[in-house]
Amino acid sequence: MSELHIGRIVSHREEIAPSVKVWAAAVISVPAALSAGTGLGPFIALGEQLGDTLGRQALAALDEAPAGLTAYGKGAVVGAALDVELGAAILHPRLGKPLRALLGQGKAIIPSSIKRGGPGTALDVPLHGTDNEWDFSLLDAIEMRVPDSPGPREIVIAVALARGRRPFARIGVEPSA
Repeated sequence: MSELHIGRIVSHREEIAPSVKVWAAAVISVPAALSAGTGLGPFIALGEQLGDTLGRQALAALDEAPAGLTAYGKGAVVGAALDVELGAAILHPRLGKPLRALLGQGKAIIPSSIKRGGPGTALDVPLHGTDNEWDFSLLDAIEMRVPDSPGPREIVIAVALARGRRPFARIGVEPSA
């Protein structure tokens, strides 16, 4: 087995009025043949696939048309036997384009976080305005964790979406100086 394998997809939703935040995550199994000195091509290609797949799962959890979306983010937790760069290769070069196409928006950068960890490692996935990086009331995060992942040769990749502003946000759109 020399291919990356999506073992499962997990999602989570939380509501704290007036905001709703969700994440969808894929647990990726990485065979030894792909992590020992091979190029990043298979990981980059998987990122492109996951932009659409996880975006659709997150939209389903949000139960919202993409037009109602206000913020997004992405993240990865990489198992202890793997190089963190493998998670970065999934997240960065190509995941954003299909996610933006699915959402019909996304002028702003998609914020991300990545770290190494074991089963149940928590990751704060940053949330940022999809089209307006200067609307500070949209800056937030959602905690993501999959209780029994990542194993040593797994990577958990997450896409997070939100509708609404931070609860009780008092800092909103600020003009640039």
